[in-house]
Amino acid sequence: MRKMNAWYLLVPVLLPCAAGLAVMLCPPLQERRSRNICTAAGLILTAAALLPVLIGGEMRLHLFSLSGSLEIFFRADTAGKIFAAVMAFLWAAAGIYSFAYMANEEHQRRYYACYLMTLGVLMSLCFSGSIITFYMFYECMTLITVPLVMHEMNREAVAAGIKYLIYSVIGASLALLGVFLLAPYVTSFDFTAGGVLDPEKVQGHETYVLVTAFLMLIGFGTKAGMFPLHGWLPTAHPVAPAPASAVLSGVITKAGVLGSLRLITSFIGADFLRGTWAHTAYMSLTLFTVFMGSLLAYREGLLKKRLAWSSVSQVSYVLFGLSTLHPLGFAGALLHVVCHGLIKNTLFMSAGAIIHQTGKTRVEELEGIGKVMPKTMWCFTIASIGLVGIPPCLGFVSKWYLAGGALNMTGTPGWFSILGPAVLLISALLTAGYLLTIAFRGFFPGRTEKGELKTFEKQEPGWVMLAPMMLLTALMVLLGIFPGALIQLFQSLGEALL
Repeated sequence: MRKMNAWYLLVPVLLPCAAGLAVMLCPPLQERRSRNICTAAGLILTAAALLPVLIGGEMRLHLFSLSGSLEIFFRADTAGKIFAAVMAFLWAAAGIYSFAYMANEEHQRRYYACYLMTLGVLMSLCFSGSIITFYMFYECMTLITVPLVMHEMNREAVAAGIKYLIYSVIGASLALLGVFLLAPYVTSFDFTAGGVLDPEKVQGHETYVLVTAFLMLIGFGTKAGMFPLHGWLPTAHPVAPAPASAVLSGVITKAGVLGSLRLITSFIGADFLRGTWAHTAYMSLTLFTVFMGSLLAYREGLLKKRLAWSSVSQVSYVLFGLSTLHPLGFAGALLHVVCHGLIKNTLFMSAGAIIHQTGKTRVEELEGIGKVMPKTMWCFTIASIGLVGIPPCLGFVSKWYLAGGALNMTGTPGWFSILGPAVLLISALLTAGYLLTIAFRGFFPGRTEKGELKTFEKQEPGWVMLAPMMLLTALMVLLGIFPGALIQLFQSLGEALL
């Protein structure tokens, strides 16, 4: 029975890949309706197939071995299940939304084939049981998402795709280099709570191991948009289709977060990092990225690029929470994984709906947009409130726990306990400045030069686009009102891993 359960891990991995291949290769699926049905079935069935994994115990599935003892295997543990559930749900929501957004786009078969197969790779990433397995699927994820960035195939899109690829390969190469350099100092390559460093072998080589660990953190931070390898994010988002931008920001960046989490808690080990110069430097980078991303978002006039800079900032909230090496900060980080995924998918979908219906791409063009697209802009506004961190949205809960982790952490200079919450507060104020001003001017455009009220014609998108936005917005509020189960789960996981 145990063996059957373990093999079941392949279902949520292979199901979307099979659907993607069918979309690409089967002639009957050239017709848009049939293709959309196949895509929707692949997305929904994958999410449904995860349920037995989520409610079941920990499972381990051997895939194959490299050079004898080096095993490539899947393992469904608590952390992997959390990320798999979040990724599959958000991926399905953005996929449904795309049926209306992409209706008149070219190369839809390629887009949906890559979109579906990326979901299978993401499931493999979540269930990777070792850093070697994780790296294999991490690189696959990069390669298969490049067509999503380059979908338009114009000069800007191709340049953005190449930049995304270069940055991603550099980041992954730093992680792989770290694996090679640390190989003599580890007991295995499997993810193990507390880390796999051999204390006897590390003794006398602590600086070498810390430098290597720090480079690996920068490597995984690349996909999460952390400074200094963050430049791909504000370049890729404006040129990618809105549903692709939504998952690049809300989901793909979380692959970098998952890599950082696995590295800190299950490969290097939190105890080895705590109180070291690498710990202080990593936390400094996360806080600098939080501030920098918010400031540049505040100054940006292109709507999707403003949201991209916002993602640079907000994903580093999560990395900051991990860097506290405290269960409260860890819980805040995972809460913000859920929060940011829901909110940023909603914001990019809203921006996509505005572009799709009106063709407007710049912030200064959106005066009165709330009168034209009220449902869309209410989703945008509520999501913006959540990202600022105003109750009762989930963003308030996640930032509360992030601040709590900072105030209670040990091993870093004492002033970090004040600097961390201070930077989060400044970032929240900047977030209000670059998001809520759009909503305010959208709903209260003012009067004409003659003092007359302006008139606007409704241009609301259809329910295929509206329903996913409204669902994610509602979930973000409901989880903010009833966060108890998530807090208990995430905090207990943090206590087990840290």
